[in-house]
Amino acid sequence: MTSCSTTSVGGGARALLVAAALVAGTAGAGAQDRATDQLVKFHQSRVAADPDDPLAHNRLAAAYVQKARESGDLTYYGLAETAARRSLVLLPRGASAASATTTLALVHMAHHEFRQALVRAREALDLDPGEAGPHAVAGDALVELGEYDGAAQAYARLAGRDGPRGSDSRVAYLRFLQGDTAGAVATMRRAVDVVRAANPLGEPSAWARAQLGDLLFGVGDVGGAGAAYRDALAAAPGYHRALAGIARVHAARGQLREAAERYQNALAVIPLPEYATALGDVYARLGRAQDAARQYALVEYIGRLSALNKTVYNRELALFYADHDLKLPEALALARAEQQARGDIYTHDVLAWTLLKNGHAREALEPLRQALRLGTRDARLFFHAGMIHRALGDRDAARDYLGRALALNPHFHVLQAETAVRALAELGPAGGRP
Repeated sequence: MTSCSTTSVGGGARALLVAAALVAGTAGAGAQDRATDQLVKFHQSRVAADPDDPLAHNRLAAAYVQKARESGDLTYYGLAETAARRSLVLLPRGASAASATTTLALVHMAHHEFRQALVRAREALDLDPGEAGPHAVAGDALVELGEYDGAAQAYARLAGRDGPRGSDSRVAYLRFLQGDTAGAVATMRRAVDVVRAANPLGEPSAWARAQLGDLLFGVGDVGGAGAAYRDALAAAPGYHRALAGIARVHAARGQLREAAERYQNALAVIPLPEYATALGDVYARLGRAQDAARQYALVEYIGRLSALNKTVYNRELALFYADHDLKLPEALALARAEQQARGDIYTHDVLAWTLLKNGHAREALEPLRQALRLGTRDARLFFHAGMIHRALGDRDAARDYLGRALALNPHFHVLQAETAVRALAELGPAGGRP
């Protein structure tokens, strides 16, 4: 699968594709890609035939959003925005306007403009109170803003309009954040069943199965995660999230060469910075320092490629720098900038981590408290908490958090899991001498 378009794309997107080809070669377009490309072409032709048809622009905008979801290419969200805005100019009220406004809210989400996304979602609800989509976008925006009670209310309203299971995948993520991992997995399995029953093939089905894989991996069920990722690939061959998930499973099992190959495959589809980081870490474990350095350089290249990338990938780049002890003052600046747009627990976690890496362990305690406030059972959060308390000399708390990270998922990260093991060993048994 490639992110080649059926219409003109910007220089940034082309550069991303060139980077992907340089890193990992090319990949053949999958059936889902081709189907969406044909859909985009069809609606482009309808717009060309009648430029004043608001519904044609609206449907073209929806097709661009689907292409963006499948390919990971942010350029398509810009194209969707143009089409949706034209639809609103032509028909500023009614159901069509609500749909176009929801599309604009999705574009804001993709651009990490979460407050603007929430405003647009509420505008869409004013235009058509019975529409389900704006509730979903509003809930998603509230999650990113860290307003979890509001998000739960939005998802409850969505379920009331879109069927009792329409919001299952979103509710599953909320339950995970709130520490209910068993409930999260059960709810996500239900979401997979619903999507599979509607259509067993395609990106929506693959996305749900990959999300299930992420949840299972997070709770240490590596085998279950691998099965979910394979199911996702069956639904959409070449799906990049499934390829990266399978790579994580291989890495957790110590199958590093297989992990590297799968990360290369994922990068060939769309060069996301987290894939390049993970591949570099696998190379580091394999002792291939030069190959690791090339991947790490690619992470920075992607993160700085355009003004949009610098906004969208702030948190990923901050985490990358902190994890690898690179450009630590810049990592902290990026984390602080991200906090201006987001208030979720993972943004607080990255801020705490970058503060620690810059020698401000005491200052890291407040964002760490915010990161842990929901009781989320995430090994990465526990690892960061353990290392912060270790730096502060609070050995009991450090020992507790590092032990919880490894008990939850002893393979949570290809490099940092080993760091956690070493740090825990250095702390010694509870009650022991330093």
